[in-house]
Amino acid sequence: MAEAAGTSNGSALRSGPVDAATASIPAPASIPTPAQTAAPTTAQTAAIVGGDPAPHRPIGGSGLSVFPVAISGKPFGSTVDEATARAILDGFAARGGTLIDTADSYSGGASESIIGAWMRSRGARDRTVIATKAGMGTEHPGVDARSITAAVEASLRRFGTDRVDLLFLHADDPEVPFEETLLAVDELIRAGKVLAFGAADHSGNRLFEARIASAQLGVAPMAALETPYNLLERHHYEGELEQIAERIGLGVLPRFALAGGFLSGRYRTKADLAASSRGVALTGYLTRIAAKVLGALDEVAAAHDAALATIALAWLLSKPSVVAPIVSATSPEQLFDLMAAPQLRLTRHELTQLDRASEPRR
Repeated sequence: MAEAAGTSNGSALRSGPVDAATASIPAPASIPTPAQTAAPTTAQTAAIVGGDPAPHRPIGGSGLSVFPVAISGKPFGSTVDEATARAILDGFAARGGTLIDTADSYSGGASESIIGAWMRSRGARDRTVIATKAGMGTEHPGVDARSITAAVEASLRRFGTDRVDLLFLHADDPEVPFEETLLAVDELIRAGKVLAFGAADHSGNRLFEARIASAQLGVAPMAALETPYNLLERHHYEGELEQIAERIGLGVLPRFALAGGFLSGRYRTKADLAASSRGVALTGYLTRIAAKVLGALDEVAAAHDAALATIALAWLLSKPSVVAPIVSATSPEQLFDLMAAPQLRLTRHELTQLDRASEPRR
């Protein structure tokens, strides 16, 4: 979740059956085991910890295959210090996690540096899929050829590796011809500096335009889509964006998968929000629909003896094209419930119950 120089091609993380030799590599001795880091959690989660990792899911046609929960590096270097970030990444890797999502704009590049230092210290480069974004960093903003190339080169230096596994275009600029951006990314792919790429801020129509342009140019097409998607924010993805993602075979990585932590059930009243540093950002979720969603999550969670966050992520994982929800953690203890989601199977009735409670306004 090779090393300083990043000389390996990362083939252990390509799609298809997991290489037996790679799968059997134990976590470094310094990585805490579940028993060493266990915190009070639900019986469902406790039963899963220590079990076999969930089957990996392919990311579109990228050739990459990952554990179906991704960890976000967005708080690393800002609200989460480096020592805590390393502990979170240790716990994530020890439980089978592979995909780490970040961006050159997160903490001014510090997030990438922290992740890179962790990979080198753990010898974890070839067991990790690195997804980063370019286009909104202060050093190299924009999606023109020069900016994209410079941004990737800077990210590689911060990571201390020779490749980015999955590059996302963090912004969409209609003033920059798609052909220019696509040719620049394809050149990076041909050079082995990027393995696959996708979009993080594009409409369905723009995704379709990019696919047509890729075919006309004979360059690598997009393979993935990052988009806000959770039980409280369905309207942005469901509909045109979802239909086009399925049509052109994009692997979908939902970000804000727990609505900033609201779907954990910790914030139910104004008093709850007032006591949290996230209060202002989450105030808009105190709605009648949100109350219905939390009520449905309560019922389903009780039936499975599971945490609300686990249920919310399991709901996402039931959706077509969804590969791995991207989640944030501020402590290693939070990983138990987050990474239990792929092992939990919701019934058809439970999925319908959650769908109806969270029905988006049209």
